[in-house]
Amino acid sequence: MQVKKMNGFINFNKPQNMTSHDAVNIVRKIFDTKKVGHCGTLDPAAVGVLPIAVGRAAKFIEYLTDCDKTYRAEILFGTATNTGDLEGKMTENMENFFMPGVEELKAAAEKFVGKTEQTPSKYSAIKINGRKAYDLARKNIDFEMPKRTVEIYRFEILSVREKIVAVEVDCSKGTYIRTLAEDFGKSFDLPATVKFLQRRRFGDFKIENSVTPEDLKIGREKFFCPVESCLNSLPEFELPEHRVKAFCNGLSTTVRQKDSGDLRIFSGGKFLGVGKIFEGELRPVKLI
Repeated sequence: MQVKKMNGFINFNKPQNMTSHDAVNIVRKIFDTKKVGHCGTLDPAAVGVLPIAVGRAAKFIEYLTDCDKTYRAEILFGTATNTGDLEGKMTENMENFFMPGVEELKAAAEKFVGKTEQTPSKYSAIKINGRKAYDLARKNIDFEMPKRTVEIYRFEILSVREKIVAVEVDCSKGTYIRTLAEDFGKSFDLPATVKFLQRRRFGDFKIENSVTPEDLKIGREKFFCPVESCLNSLPEFELPEHRVKAFCNGLSTTVRQKDSGDLRIFSGGKFLGVGKIFEGELRPVKLI
């Protein structure tokens, strides 16, 4: 039976040992469309929120790339790997060491809050001269990873159990939790690596409202998020009804407003796409 073509986002809950590309293929088959893309890659070992755009919604992925994120992680002290998680090769292992107390851990975590520089793992998806870093690393090709400035908004210690510290982190785009875990361990002169990683929030997409692959196969339309509801960071603009056809045909509309950034354009409650005001004209940028 032909599946009705739809346009919107899926708040996909990616399970462990599934690549982001695998997740896209699952959604592609369920909705019977090739127009599918995801926001923010998750490593196969990581789980949690992976927003997936279906149909014409794929054109609007770029407006979600700057979203803040929330992660929950378990950091294993005393062990280091070449990838920053337990999927990699062990490079250091300390059997006997003094584990920091809860208050020491909280104090150290607080020092990471704010803007900070990170040097991501060579086993990341960052592109170096057009090639993914992890591909170069696996081929033993020598290269330098560029530093990047990220921002940590919250770094909370949830629990401590033997050598494992459970944390929750609110952070800006581009933050690598594996790197944060390693740097956190270094603040105590100890090796550290990520044992478990879950993305709990990607902008307005939250783990509580996410859908598993199994649920999606049963529900489909039930779990669909309209494009406009996923772009809440963009201000709204109400377009007069008599200018709707012109806007949808790519034509500008004269307005008496100052220049703006990207706007969600509506008319009579219907979402038309994204536009912006420049030199007294509302110009279409992307149409739904």
